[in-house]
Parts: sequence; C-alpha cells; structure tokens
Amino acid sequence: MRFRVLGCLAGLAMLLVLIPATAVAQLRMTQPEALRLAFPEPLVIERKTAFLDDVQLATARQHAGSDVEVDHSVVTYYVASRDGVTEGVAYFDAHRVRTLPEVLMIVVTPEAVVRRIEVLKFSEPPEYLAPEGWLRQFEGKRLASDLSLKGSIVNITGATLTSRAITQASRRALALHAVIDPFDQEARQADR
Repeated sequence: MRFRVLGCLAGLAMLLVLIPATAVAQLRMTQPEALRLAFPEPLVIERKTAFLDDVQLATARQHAGSDVEVDHSVVTYYVASRDGVTEGVAYFDAHRVRTLPEVLMIVVTPEAVVRRIEVLKFSEPPEYLAPEGWLRQFEGKRLASDLSLKGSIVNITGATLTSRAITQASRRALALHAVIDPFDQEARQADR
C-alpha cells in the first residue's frame, strides 16, 4: 500500500513538473514584449494597417514564390522610429508548422533586409523549436532566390517542417514589405 501511495505521489509530482514546461513551449513572449525587445525605448512604435488590392496581393505572391502562401489582403505592421527617423518595421506572421501554430515576429530594416526573427508562440513539441543561433542566419538576408532551404538557409536536422515554415514566413514578410513599402509611404505622407 505504501509503495502505491509513493508511486502516485511521484506520478503527480512528475505531472506538475511537465505542465509548466508545456505551457512555456506554447507562449514564449507576448507581442508587446517582442516589440520592446526589437525596438528598445525611446523608439516610437506606430501600428499601421495596409489594405492590399488584388494587384498588390498578386505581386506579393509573385515576390514570395510559388511555395509560399500569401492569402491576407489586410496586413498589420509596426513602424519604429527615433527622432523622426525610421529604424525598422515588424511583421507578425502566424502559420502552421506541422499541425500546430507558430507565431513569429520578423523585423525588416529600411534597406529591406531581415534584422531579426523572434518566436512568440510555438505549439509543436519543444524539440522542433528553432534555436536562436539558427534564426540568426536570416539576419541581413533580403528577398532573393537564395532565401530558401535549397539556397543559403541551412535546414534544422530533424525539424525540416520548422525550417520550411520559418523560411516561408520570412519570404512572405519581405514580399509584403516590398509591396506595402512603408518607408516610401512615410516619405509620400511627409511631402503632403
């Protein structure tokens, strides 16, 4: 009897240890936390929305590539500036990895290159989560044919679906960025 009770207590303790680990794998950081990480104060961050027409959506799809889905004609993005000078734009991309969702923040510089990628939410098993070191290979990349797993992006062994999802998300963000052209829009608005 004593061993059964000890076994049940040990099982309960193990369950309590595992539950928080699963929750951490789900939500890594909130959107405001990610924005503060990417754009430390005293930057001003402004939320903007672009409404793409059919031609712009088709152009974004063409830029992203045939293996990347670009389905949303309403795109929300965040422009960060300091003393009136734009420092970057953050796009949040929610997509499915295998069967469960992932949310990324992709920060693009005024030169239209990736500055950083942060994983906000990852619902697949933790062993398939992309390591921070692997994510750094996107830094400085622009939308080009070599931004692919067959090009300059090294695959994660054992997590090909994660590698593919993040690579496609970065291509999607850069393609939308090219079509929206938030820096040129700011210049046009300033001229008015």
